[in-house]
Amino acid sequence: MGSRDGTGDSTGRQGYAADIDSIREAQARIAPYVHRTPVLSSASIDAMVGKQLFFKCECFQKAGAFKIRGASNSIFALDDEQASKGVVTHSSGNHAAAVALAAKLRGIPAHIVIPRNAPACKVENVKRYGGHIIRSDVSIESRESVCKRVQEETGAVLIHPFNDKYTISGQGTVSLELLEQVPEIDTIIVPISGGGLISGVTLAAKAINPSIRILAAEPKGADDSAQSKAAGKIITLPSTNTIADGLRAFLGDLTWPVVRDLVDDVIVVDDTAIVDAMKMCYEILKVAVEPSGAIGLAAALSDEFKQSSAWHESSKIGIIVSGGNVDLGTLWESLYKQ
Repeated sequence: MGSRDGTGDSTGRQGYAADIDSIREAQARIAPYVHRTPVLSSASIDAMVGKQLFFKCECFQKAGAFKIRGASNSIFALDDEQASKGVVTHSSGNHAAAVALAAKLRGIPAHIVIPRNAPACKVENVKRYGGHIIRSDVSIESRESVCKRVQEETGAVLIHPFNDKYTISGQGTVSLELLEQVPEIDTIIVPISGGGLISGVTLAAKAINPSIRILAAEPKGADDSAQSKAAGKIITLPSTNTIADGLRAFLGDLTWPVVRDLVDDVIVVDDTAIVDAMKMCYEILKVAVEPSGAIGLAAALSDEFKQSSAWHESSKIGIIVSGGNVDLGTLWESLYKQ
């Protein structure tokens, strides 16, 4: 079975899975394969929020989401012998497409386990990039068991969606870019699911500016991170129910310590607020975002944020717009329900 030293107890110097050095190494490794995405702003949205917002638009990234950063770092870090057997992953969509694309760029096979409820647009992305799709049931247990079977049959290396130091380091390059583009940012709002993105963003940002504030944005129907922070241990939910299909995973043993120790707070918003934020992105920013990508704006607009000390202490806020792979049929339905 393919494996490497990327999951489990591999940790950086501070006891976390990644650090500023591994994230800078990732930035150099992936530079030929990813876009340096733009930062947008809107005076209209700033007026609504009462703060300056800076939108880091990973919706313009290759494969339509930030996930290509972690996937390309993971895949291009493999030695030739490891890579020759190909790679395997499980994902509801964006990570799947990213692994398929990164594997295509490296010229190796990609086996992608996708749950049967994944959005059609994300499945099409995987097909477009030549990934070999294997279907699983919706549960994480089913996804992982099918993934393990494929590993055993092919010898492919697992590219984990979030609980892996190479994945976390790759996602952290979002922070490096954002703070190069807008150094005066004092707060960053980041979508949270399995925690790969927020772990990388947090580790990079706090290495550059230890006083920067990192806030997680999480859907009410999948608020395991908020519950975990409150309980002081990883909490998993029996089921999730949210329009944000990219935010239904639970924290891993490598991402949880970063969330526990370094993420300042978790802002929970409901699906109505997420859809409203999507509409604002389309109508005001003129940017196509998926629900998971709009949740940062939803959090910035929320009463929970405005009633917190973080709101009073923030003036220039980075919003990670994590992706733009939206199933338009689902979008229309959600808009008509408003």
